[in-house]
This record gives sequence, structure tokens and C-alpha cells, in this order.
Amino acid sequence: MSRRKRASPRKKAFRALTALLCAGTVAWAAHAVRPDSPGPSVPAPAPAPAPPDQTERSAPADTVADDPKPPSPKPRDSPEPPKAPRYQENGPGTYTWAEGTGRRVGSGGRLIRYGVKVEDGTGLDAGETADEIDGILRDRRGWTRQGAASFQRVGSPPYDMVVHVVSPGTTDRLCGAWGLDTGGEVNCANAPDLVVNVRRWIELSEQYPDRAHDYHALIINHEVGHVLGYGHRGCAGPGRPASAMMQQIKGLKGCVANPWVHDEDGSFIGGPKVP
Repeated sequence: MSRRKRASPRKKAFRALTALLCAGTVAWAAHAVRPDSPGPSVPAPAPAPAPPDQTERSAPADTVADDPKPPSPKPRDSPEPPKAPRYQENGPGTYTWAEGTGRRVGSGGRLIRYGVKVEDGTGLDAGETADEIDGILRDRRGWTRQGAASFQRVGSPPYDMVVHVVSPGTTDRLCGAWGLDTGGEVNCANAPDLVVNVRRWIELSEQYPDRAHDYHALIINHEVGHVLGYGHRGCAGPGRPASAMMQQIKGLKGCVANPWVHDEDGSFIGGPKVP
């Protein structure tokens, strides 16, 4: 029986080292030929923080966030009232006469043919102003009731009465020539001239707030009354309608504001005579 020669320790170590190197080479080769194999585990980078969502951020207190669909404008319940015309404090003294001749209104009393002229710079239209005055004089609550007078507007002479609608300065000049002090504020009459201060026509008075046509009626009826020879009247009693011949702009003295000469039944609205 033969005896195997035992390897020395040095040879055993060399053989073990060679085996390890061969195993590593095979493992590296196996990894190199597999491109879809996972690589070594590397922690993924943390995601960057998302920017603030601008659509969810509250608007500052002093701003208004934009609405992607602005609401449609709401329809107005009523049209805005027209702006009052602007007038010159001192007009140029030139006029525009209202054209046209109307029919006679009223059957009693003397016929008063009248014209209307509006000073330039008042901001008023002569034709429109004359039409309103014409309507006031035609109203059955005015001076035509009970046969006090009848009226007809004419566009050319002869005139029995002329209605001047003028600036405050011109009012003072015209009325001052007759010894009347209007102070740039009120109207006056000196037959056959009736002077309407445009300040009162436009700004009205505290007794007639937002009642333009009623106050215009008071102006015309009061000054026409002077042309017809009527003087001032006082208050007939608390709660009673004020006379058209009362100086209502100076206070109602317990009466109720009223622009008409007669009531609906045709009765004259009077009061105690004022010296």
C-alpha cells in the first residue's frame, strides 16, 4: 500500500488564496454581463419642498384676490338722475328767446301774452324752460281758475309779460333798478317783467327738497301773482296749505308747502294780507 505525500502548510495556504481569487473573478464577471441587475443600494435624495400653492394662500388684508370669473355687473334699479346744469354767477346779459306761439288757455280775465327768454350761461335750454312754464300756467290749480286771467305764449312782440330766467348777478341788476334787493338769492317781479333767479330754479329751497317741478310752479305762480296785482299773504293757520303768494322761502310759519293758487276743488288758497 502506497502512502500519499502530505502537502506542506505553505502549499495549503497558496491553494486557499488561489481559490478565493478565482471565486471573486467569477462573481465580478457574472455581475458585469447582467446590465439589468440592481446596483448597490444608495439612499434616494429627499424630494425638494413644493412651492406654496398660490391659489390657496390668503390675500393680504388690504388687497382683493383675483376672481378667475369676475361677476357680471348688477343691473341698475333705476337710471341715475341727471346732473344739475352749471350756471354762471354773473351772466353776460345776452339771451335766447323761446320760439313758437301756443294756444290761449283760460277763458276769463284779461289775456296775458307772454314771452320767455333765458340768459346765456345759465345752462338751461330756452325751449324746454318755456314749455315747463307754459304747463304751469295751464294747470287748473293756477291763475286761470275762477277767471283770474288767461295766458298765451308768443314768440315775438307784442308782449304783456316777459319771463326772464337769469343769473344771480343779472337778477340783482334788474331787480335793483326797481329798488328791490334780491341779494343774489331770490326772484322778483315788476310788471310787465318777471325775473327768475336761476339759482332758485336749479337749487330749489329747503321747503321743496327734491320737488323741482313743484318749486318751479311756486316761483311762477308767486311772481305772476305780483304781475296781476296780488300782494304777499301769510299763513292761514297751522297745518293749512300755504298760499302761493306767501314768501315760503322765508319759512312756512306752521303751514304746509304748497305751490298752487287754488286747491283741487277750485277754492282760492289764501291767508292774511302782509303789508
